[in-house]
Amino acid sequence: MPTPTKGPRLGGGPAHERLLLANMATQLFEHKRITTTVTKAKRLQPLAERMITFAKRGDLHARRRVMKITRNNKSVVHELFTEIAPQMAEREGGYTRITKVGNRKGDNAPMATIELVLEPVKKAEEKPAAKAPAKKAPAKKAAAKKADAEVTDVAAPVEDVAAEATEAVDAPAADVVEAVEAEATDAPAEADAAEEKPAKAPAKKKAPAKKAPAKKADADEAPAEDAA
Repeated sequence: MPTPTKGPRLGGGPAHERLLLANMATQLFEHKRITTTVTKAKRLQPLAERMITFAKRGDLHARRRVMKITRNNKSVVHELFTEIAPQMAEREGGYTRITKVGNRKGDNAPMATIELVLEPVKKAEEKPAAKAPAKKAPAKKAAAKKADAEVTDVAAPVEDVAAEATEAVDAPAADVVEAVEAEATDAPAEADAAEEKPAKAPAKKKAPAKKAPAKKADADEAPAEDAA
């Protein structure tokens, strides 16, 4: 007897093992769920998924391959090709699911339930990852608006400070201009006053010049009187 390549052999020989797996696959496609030992469920899973792959292909050769395994059970083959395969059309793998249910009473063998995965597959458009960029765009816009608002809020005090600085600079400049204009207006008046002062000064100087001869005359007359 040849040594099995994948785990322990089921039943007494290879032919018995093929019959066991074929019967379990037929019951699985008919009832959509069966309960068996964990070892049998793990050996049945690759065979059942291979038969579903044949059913998804849908050609005559695939139908004959499945009928060879199910022992010409036409009702199960028809259900597999017309009902189960269309539900698995969008699924790329993982057509069956194994769930452990505890140990069996008597021999305490670990039991499991193997069932077909008939839930619809979510499309790529329905994934949240595809919608994430659309949700992030408003957040970026809101952040940009907040940044613009903060810039405007900061710019307003800066403009006020700049206006105050310009006013502070312009005010002394205006005072300086007014002072220069006042000095310019006062300069001609001072120049006129300066011109008038020299005109009066000679008049004062001429008066002593006129009085000097009189004093000399008095001095001349005094010795004359003394001589007399």
